[in-house]
Amino acid sequence: MVVLDDYQRVAAGFADFSGLGEVDFVHEHLAGDALRARLAGAEVVVAMRERTPFGAGEFAGLPDLRLLVTTGMVNAAIDLPAAAGHGVLVCGTGMAGTPTTATPTAELTWALVLALARRVPAEDAGLRAGHWQLGVGLDLAGLTFGTIGLGKLGRRVARIAQAFDMEVLAWSENLDPSQARELGVEPVSKADLLRRSDVVSVHTRLSERTRGLLGAAELSTMKPTAFLVNTSRGPVVDTDALVAALHAGTIAGAGLDVYDVEPLPLGHPLREAPNTVLTPHTGYVTQDSYRRMYLDAVEDVTAWRAGRPVRVLG
Repeated sequence: MVVLDDYQRVAAGFADFSGLGEVDFVHEHLAGDALRARLAGAEVVVAMRERTPFGAGEFAGLPDLRLLVTTGMVNAAIDLPAAAGHGVLVCGTGMAGTPTTATPTAELTWALVLALARRVPAEDAGLRAGHWQLGVGLDLAGLTFGTIGLGKLGRRVARIAQAFDMEVLAWSENLDPSQARELGVEPVSKADLLRRSDVVSVHTRLSERTRGLLGAAELSTMKPTAFLVNTSRGPVVDTDALVAALHAGTIAGAGLDVYDVEPLPLGHPLREAPNTVLTPHTGYVTQDSYRRMYLDAVEDVTAWRAGRPVRVLG
């Protein structure tokens, strides 16, 4: 059994893996030939969210694999038909929060918003360097918050925005205007949301329809004083266009937890982009999330071995 992407070396502390036989905890990100070599002979693999793609090529190169457990109940990086075609069962796990709140990622979204608005990274670095009060923060009360997507995560962040006394706008292709109004949220067009919002936060799933949803044209309609926050998926925002907008100052800054390629490569332009707060896809990386996911992963393996698999996907 192999547990992938245990970057922080904590998986073994969140659940009891001792009854599952030989378990290999992988602490670095692997892909391609390195991934296949490390998984050679593995009958069971536990994958952390969408960090490691499993497509037809990966399944074809792992003839011994019989059970793939993914943390969470949805994983766009796993080709479920290919898994079934190679005789691999795929099971999921729960996560922290209730099915309707998406609490950890919503909380990180607001950590990024507040870090941008109150210049937390810059002031922290300045204080450590011997300075005192380098800039002036931004009051959120009375400003406008725009959420792209009003699903469980969008609703959660919208409610927090309202607690800050912000006006809240929402747009998505499938938005129910009456439902938005019931939540005290104004349904608007995408163009109107981008034009009016002081904070634009992305909460939509990645699909061919949403890939590149925010490109150069969309970013150019935002206020030069506005912030963009993305805790959804990197490719929803055109990275080249975002980097250009940040350098040009056509938006005030960006808070990002997700990227086109993860881990974010060294030397990537985003690492040097001004007015950014960057976190390494930690929206779901909390103690409660990890405890729930790894406990469920152990239960998945145990149930599968007993011939009674649970939380089967596909």
